[in-house]
Amino acid sequence: MTFRSTISNEEAAQLPAAHFDGQIVIVDSDEQIESVCQDLASQRIIGFDTETRPSFKAGQMNKVALLQLSTHERCYLIRLCRMKLHNPLLAILSNPDIIKIGADVEGDIRALHVLRHFRERGFIDLQRIIADWGVEEKSLRKMAAIVLGERVSKAQRLSNWEAAVLTPQQQMYAATDAWACIAIYEKLLATPTCRAASGETK
Repeated sequence: MTFRSTISNEEAAQLPAAHFDGQIVIVDSDEQIESVCQDLASQRIIGFDTETRPSFKAGQMNKVALLQLSTHERCYLIRLCRMKLHNPLLAILSNPDIIKIGADVEGDIRALHVLRHFRERGFIDLQRIIADWGVEEKSLRKMAAIVLGERVSKAQRLSNWEAAVLTPQQQMYAATDAWACIAIYEKLLATPTCRAASGETK
């Protein structure tokens, strides 16, 4: 199996919608952190993403409002606009033995560093590895379209992530973004790279 290198917006829009089928857990109190991190610490691989309330003023950037950490079964939506980035969460983000999969990881990490400094380890950025499979696209939406054959909606991207209550649509959007990173990564690993398929070695 080989992946196509590119896909148009029109083609991606025609694909069936991707959605996270597991449990979505809103984390907005300090009391939840211990059990959340116990679950995350037991995982080998986690999907990773963040969301920030958009700013429509030039030069103004809001702080990260939401940290999404997804397993295959549960996606935790950690409301950093309501709570601090606790040490147990930093331990997960700094653990080299727990693989965190994201897209544009550097941008997300940079935004989290505004809240607290930590030493990030164990991260894999899909944008940095996907070219090994001949895919030229870098956006999560198009990577998902090519690799999974599914459409990841961007409809909620510019919504208010600091709202008092996240809507069901926001929750599904945020969870799907993080989970899709795992799904894409695992599909890539199950597929020979272009080099492997051609017999080329490093």
